[in-house]
Amino acid sequence: MGQPQGFASDNVNAFYGLAVLVGFVMGGIQSLSRSTYAKLMPETPDTTSFFSFYDVTEKISIVIGMISFGLISEISGTQRNSVLILTVFFIVGFFGLLYTQQAEKNKP
Repeated sequence: MGQPQGFASDNVNAFYGLAVLVGFVMGGIQSLSRSTYAKLMPETPDTTSFFSFYDVTEKISIVIGMISFGLISEISGTQRNSVLILTVFFIVGFFGLLYTQQAEKNKP
């Protein structure tokens, strides 16, 4: 019970249930990430450049994530360890967002 369900489960139905939940959340996360990014942008009439940068960094993060997932799966012999490492990426990103918000609040 101490491990995350997706990491510890050997049940196919539990896996598909978790996959359905993740699928429901993914669409909302995309729109939330774009609106959060828009809130963090400076006031400017040229938002196209900022969203182009956002799209490029999104593609780079996909490549880094996929390479990390594949390498860790290959080295460790299981995809479960890859899922845990990607969880660490999300935690680091969360703290980066918190740092950005705190820096914005402390700006004169």
